[in-house]
Amino acid sequence: MDCLFVLLFKPGYRTYSLAFMTVCAACLFGFTLASPPALADPTPTRQTLQVGYTEFPPFTYQNSQGQAAGEFIDITRKVVLEAGYATEFVFLPPSRLLLHLRDGIIDLAPGLSGTPLVVYETLESWVSPVTLELHAWHLNTTETLKSFDQIKHKRVIVISGYNYGGLMSWMEKQSDIALTEAPNHRAAIDMLKRNRGDYLVDYHKPVQALLSAPGDENLHSTKLLSREGVWVFALSRPQAEIWREQFDDAYIRLAEKGEVPPLRRLGLGYKIIGFPNL
Repeated sequence: MDCLFVLLFKPGYRTYSLAFMTVCAACLFGFTLASPPALADPTPTRQTLQVGYTEFPPFTYQNSQGQAAGEFIDITRKVVLEAGYATEFVFLPPSRLLLHLRDGIIDLAPGLSGTPLVVYETLESWVSPVTLELHAWHLNTTETLKSFDQIKHKRVIVISGYNYGGLMSWMEKQSDIALTEAPNHRAAIDMLKRNRGDYLVDYHKPVQALLSAPGDENLHSTKLLSREGVWVFALSRPQAEIWREQFDDAYIRLAEKGEVPPLRRLGLGYKIIGFPNL
């Protein structure tokens, strides 16, 4: 039997071959037209947001694998995904975090409302996933504060790089308050236990999470102030207002599904008697 290639070029089969080639070409052309177009990638590329964070357990911190972790970080991941973005977390010391926000080197950060150092260079989310309390920690041999005025003429330990919503700047101007800086929360606790200060001004949860060493049971605290945790967006970034609206909307959708803490009515918060107007 002759192969098809030979038949196409035999003189007796030329008419047949031309007809056959015409049919084949028509079939091939029809198959091409009928073939569905290649499907586009159903997953569009997400814009990556640079999210700064600092050592502030249990809300934000860097775990032993060098990854961002904490209560506020977990909520941030959910909201970023719901808003349609990807995330790259950037670990920074507190002072550099504020500087990067102010200069737009990072896009946003989970932080605290009303931070004076960046209040004019940032936008805050309207929703607040967490509430933080500022406390004055002391040993059981030191009197409990009933008024903030009692902190005068005392030695106060603070965390280096923290502004405490403007309280640090205020205390630095007071000649009757002696300030001592500690590099981190654990060091501050140990300094207080060694009588390097009368009070430690620090946020409640970060300190409470570390109270497991011998002698830590002798520490007590008084609430000075409550503050709202918010997402802080770099105003120098052109999309800052859009991001804020998208984050707020995403959080509301997640709250309705029960995947993040419920929406709260934000008030003026708590202040101990005598707390300065910052």
